Amino acid sequence: MEDVDFADSLGRVLKEEIFADRDFPPFNRVSMDGISISHNSFVNGQRTFKIEGIQAAGSAQLTLNDTSNCIEVMTGATLPLNCDVVIPYEQTTIENQIASITIEELVFYKNIHKKGSDKKKGDLLISKNTLISSAEIGVLATVGKVTVKVAKNPRVMIVSTGDELVEVSQTPKEFQIRRSNVHTLVSLLKRKQIQADTAHITDDKNALKEKINEFLDSYDVLLFSGAVSKGKFDFIPEVLDELGVEKLFHKVAQRPGKPFWFGGTATSIISEQDVYKGEKMDSERRLLSGVEVNHSTIVFAFPGNPISTFVSCVKYFYPWFDASVGLESKNQNLAILANDVTFKPSMTYFLQVKLENRNGSMCAIPIVGNGSGDLASLVEVDAFLELPADKKEFKKGEVFPILNYRSF
Repeated sequence: MEDVDFADSLGRVLKEEIFADRDFPPFNRVSMDGISISHNSFVNGQRTFKIEGIQAAGSAQLTLNDTSNCIEVMTGATLPLNCDVVIPYEQTTIENQIASITIEELVFYKNIHKKGSDKKKGDLLISKNTLISSAEIGVLATVGKVTVKVAKNPRVMIVSTGDELVEVSQTPKEFQIRRSNVHTLVSLLKRKQIQADTAHITDDKNALKEKINEFLDSYDVLLFSGAVSKGKFDFIPEVLDELGVEKLFHKVAQRPGKPFWFGGTATSIISEQDVYKGEKMDSERRLLSGVEVNHSTIVFAFPGNPISTFVSCVKYFYPWFDASVGLESKNQNLAILANDVTFKPSMTYFLQVKLENRNGSMCAIPIVGNGSGDLASLVEVDAFLELPADKKEFKKGEVFPILNYRSF
């Protein structure tokens, strides 16, 4: 945990309970501009009232000395003593400091926000492990919570590998590409209020080993993009093994993202019943959201193809992070498949889709891309529809989970 200024806590996970420091509202609060009177005077037939004073918001409470009179009141002001109803200006006429009421029915305590009617002093306002939004910021300010305890975000290093990559500012040669995956991951982590460092390492095993060893000592989480498949220069799994990083699994029965590698640097308390290892992993039980890990450094090594990196981060890192800071899992969003789809391999398929609201239902329209290397196709879609491995034919109208990366 760490203490942060409440104004800087947006998007963080609260690690303490927040209680009302006084009644909400703390006084009988006027909720309309107008006049305040004694209700009994109205019941007894009085309709005109001499204005005795003005109760402004933020001023000390006045007292209505003569219950046949009235006091002008402003929205947000405390209700004057001996008054128990407020009549809006729209239902009065005022002339020569005399207010005349133009309605014939008046409800007792109308237009008054009663003291303590929202919350009482000592009531729980915000529970521990709440994701702080703008609403919580307002409550923190209201109770005078200048600093607040939040979950400490992990120190994260995002590492790209490969001799083919150059910096964004450079002009690549015909056989090179710009370093885009790392920036995609940085932006995905920012959505979780995580500020990540970045590094690039060439396809040299010794260089990889030296730098990764340094990162394991300095960071809580390492995210890799690339060098985890079966190529001759895909050294990441081998290097991690030599550095004593425990592999929990390598390869997942899904497309895109099959070569995904996950592990850590200390003894794991993950059991076989929590996470199945290898290519036959059950697609319904490989989620990391409910998995406890006590590694000193967690390692996510994503495949280098852009869409594989994107899917893997949203599918695996996001739920792992949420669980690590105490956020409860929410019901997964669902969408209706808009067209028939066929996918024959026995693996989970993350289908790129455009989302559209049709008659109140969320529909997923398949978008055809050019495979996991087609980064530009991400701009044209809103989400990935998660199609299960136990089917090959997916029919229009069927409902499936979605990974929606357009919403925050």
